[in-house]
Amino acid sequence: MSLSEEIRLLNPRDPGGWPASIKAGALATLLMAIIAVGVMLDWQGQWEILDRAKTEETELKEAYLAKRRNAANLDILRQQLQDIEQSLGTLLKQLPSKSEMDALLIDINQAGLGRGLQFELFRPAASETMTEFYAELPITVRVTGSYHDIGAFASDIAQLPRIVTLNNISIAPDTKGDLVLDATAKTFRYLDEEEVAKQKKAAALAAEGKK
Repeated sequence: MSLSEEIRLLNPRDPGGWPASIKAGALATLLMAIIAVGVMLDWQGQWEILDRAKTEETELKEAYLAKRRNAANLDILRQQLQDIEQSLGTLLKQLPSKSEMDALLIDINQAGLGRGLQFELFRPAASETMTEFYAELPITVRVTGSYHDIGAFASDIAQLPRIVTLNNISIAPDTKGDLVLDATAKTFRYLDEEEVAKQKKAAALAAEGKK
């Protein structure tokens, strides 16, 4: 009798009377069904937990390696920080304080007069532009003189002990054969502790207003 005929003649109410091969096949099928249901109901969730744990393990390893590299370079980073602080200190020394601004404006004026230039305009802005750590004061300048004297004046400005920059430079001849220099000289000063506190407070209030 063929296997298909044996299956057709099986009595579903009497599995004990089934042939051994049929019993084994039915048992294997039942076992596979139980495993499949178990995977769907329980094991799938455990596999997801395992995948998340593997992902977290990888992230922790990467974070550990990054911290390990930083620890290995700690001395170098400290030296770089020290160099930055020294450079910042040097730059701050080149910025005048509030009380020294008048003297700096005189130095700029004297730099032009010392080169024989004629000041037609020397007008500091009515107010400074404030940043977190320093203030910027633009000065509208117009001087008349020879090409050589104007060049020497620009060089003198660059060599002042305090930071002064010339911006928006325009040079044109006048009717007398001289040159007219129009520029904006910018001077900078560091803020005192009270001004720094005010700037930080204003920045914090602005940040809260954007939320």
